Amino acid sequence: MSDGFGADRYGTDVLAKGWREAGRPVVPQVAAERDLVVEVAGDGFCGAVTGVRSGHVELEDRLGRRRLFPLGGGFLIDGAAVVLTPPAAAVAAPRRTASGSFAAPETRARVARASRILVEGRHDAELVEKVWGDDLRAEGVVVEYLQGVDLLESVLRDEPPGPDRRYGVLVDHLVPGSKESRIAQAVEHGAHVRIVGHPHIDVWQCVLPRAVGIAAWPEVPRGIEWKVGVSRALGWPARDQADLGRTWQRILGAVHSYRDLDPALLGRVEELIDFVTA
Repeated sequence: MSDGFGADRYGTDVLAKGWREAGRPVVPQVAAERDLVVEVAGDGFCGAVTGVRSGHVELEDRLGRRRLFPLGGGFLIDGAAVVLTPPAAAVAAPRRTASGSFAAPETRARVARASRILVEGRHDAELVEKVWGDDLRAEGVVVEYLQGVDLLESVLRDEPPGPDRRYGVLVDHLVPGSKESRIAQAVEHGAHVRIVGHPHIDVWQCVLPRAVGIAAWPEVPRGIEWKVGVSRALGWPARDQADLGRTWQRILGAVHSYRDLDPALLGRVEELIDFVTA
């Protein structure tokens, strides 16, 4: 009701929204970030924030004593009242693939390119897939194994390379004078084929010994099949191909990222991926 001079003698509507807070000082909200120093108003405990969990903040005082308090009001910073709130969630670091590259956002794999990477055998293909699989799917690159480099020429003849069909070829034991080197040199190929290789007799050796838990890969005398000789020297079963297959799974299981592989292989695979996706 007005007093006749335009003023309401009873003030504002007590039922209006916010009437309880009218005139009260606003208490600032502060995120309970690590190392923030606060005082508990109720008992004077003063300490630095060491963590936040389950709706509570943990404080550590100068004597190393730690206590938990519910988040919310009842805290002081420099003598002024504050309301402690949970800290902002940390921004997750970009995920890296096993090859060390930044993972692309989750999307469906690209349709496979006509270009592809050829390796000698199944073990080579499985190792490349384990470390570079995410990158290859993002680029639409397929890895195929030849069952021997001596079949490379027939593959290139059946599906000739060209500007839209590049072949990157990874060869084991590509060193001067080796059988693999002679075969690779004899294959006719042009600008749309790149042949590279690592110096090891078998892809098993591309896995660093420390990853497998051995001091070094054993030397195998000439005349003994390399995988059999290695397995026997290390005390691993080598009666048949099933034993060798289980040994390979043991080795492959020890590989978690590019850090477990010899750089002699890493550089060559990266080179081939760049070549077939150019």
